Amino acid sequence: MPITRQKKEVLLQELIDKFSKCNSVVFADYRGLDVAGISDLRKKLREQNAEMKVAKKTLIGIAAKEQKIDNLDESGMEGPVAATFSYEDPLAGIKVLFNFSKQNDNLKLLGGVIDGKAVSPEVIEKYAKLPGKEELLAKLIGSMNAPVSGFVGVLGNLISGFVRVVSAYKDTLPAEAAPAPVKEDKPAEVAETAAPVEVVEDTPAEDTPAEDTPAEEKPVEEVQEEAPAEDENKEEAA
Repeated sequence: MPITRQKKEVLLQELIDKFSKCNSVVFADYRGLDVAGISDLRKKLREQNAEMKVAKKTLIGIAAKEQKIDNLDESGMEGPVAATFSYEDPLAGIKVLFNFSKQNDNLKLLGGVIDGKAVSPEVIEKYAKLPGKEELLAKLIGSMNAPVSGFVGVLGNLISGFVRVVSAYKDTLPAEAAPAPVKEDKPAEVAETAAPVEVVEDTPAEDTPAEDTPAEEKPVEEVQEEAPAEDENKEEAA
């Protein structure tokens, strides 16, 4: 039953939107598959974040041109075509379709679009045999960890070897060669048994009389006054 013009416009807009968001597109002829086979294929594609959309080759060609893909080969496309869009890993949908086609002869690859360029079925098959994103990451991590793990192994062997040499040398030493334990002095105990030192306060000099201080001398004026008295006595004696 032919679809209406309005449905064609809706389907065309969906195809244009999917072309703009995907990383790769694979076209396939699915007409020999039964309903169970198509359901199984759609399920495997969803697990890889990919989806399949069925449309006429004319609508697929128009949507491709909207994304400036002009060299799309439509010669092998007849009737409805299954377009598979991969949104994360560009090889995800390609691998699913390629592996499925090897087990089901009714699914035939018709080419696709990779990196914005139309490619033939032979190129799609070559891409399908490349390692996927997860496999490449696993190999990259393995190659990065290999030098580190090797260095750790070599370092561990060196350390264990050094420990063995030291242990062997220690076993060859005579018993008397071992140094006697050194007793630690305890200065704290000596300080506690020492006699306390008495502190004598100095007496200020002005409070202590000097030993060599002479007796109080009479003023010079009094001595001079007593001298004339002696002369008077001499005169009376005469």
